[in-house]
Amino acid sequence: MDVQQGYDQWAAQYDTDVNRTRDLEAIALRSMLENIPFENCLEIGCGTGKNTGWLSGLATTLTAVDLSEEMLAKAKEKTFSPNTRFICADITKPWEFGSDEFDLVSFSLVLEHIPDLHTIFGQCARVLKKGGHVYIGELHPFKQYNGSKARFETPEGTNHLPCYTHHISEFTGTADKHGFSLSKFNEYFDYDDKGSVPRILTIVFRKK
Repeated sequence: MDVQQGYDQWAAQYDTDVNRTRDLEAIALRSMLENIPFENCLEIGCGTGKNTGWLSGLATTLTAVDLSEEMLAKAKEKTFSPNTRFICADITKPWEFGSDEFDLVSFSLVLEHIPDLHTIFGQCARVLKKGGHVYIGELHPFKQYNGSKARFETPEGTNHLPCYTHHISEFTGTADKHGFSLSKFNEYFDYDDKGSVPRILTIVFRKK
């Protein structure tokens, strides 16, 4: 199945599944962005809204985007600030979210499903204001090296979603080519065990 079909099917159980990657990334996002002010936020991969409420509480306007109509339907069932609008869109196609409009673009567990980062950073550069930030929270490539990837269980078996490994140098190198500088970087571990393989990679870039 493709990414959209996978998340459409996963949506009904996404919030109730045991999912350490989902839960730790939510913690990481809040930690990485707590001292970065923003007014107009573009949330890519809002899913069922695990980060949407927190972002909308800080933003003046929040545009929450997801590929899956079923995930968005779950998000819309929740109560969010009136400043939030939801859009179903494929981010591998040209973005129609505005130009030079946002001061934060956030990606939560999205880019592992995208083969070409250049297109994504190019679109970020177009929609972000000068000095704006990009937040990236992803399953750590070290986990991917060991075979971890987005998946969920059903009565029929395990469904694996299409995933691509992006090395840390690929994130930083691609961002630099599109006019971004590294602002913050961190890794998050299960149970804060620094002796284990990190689960979540987080990077914040700033548009020069």
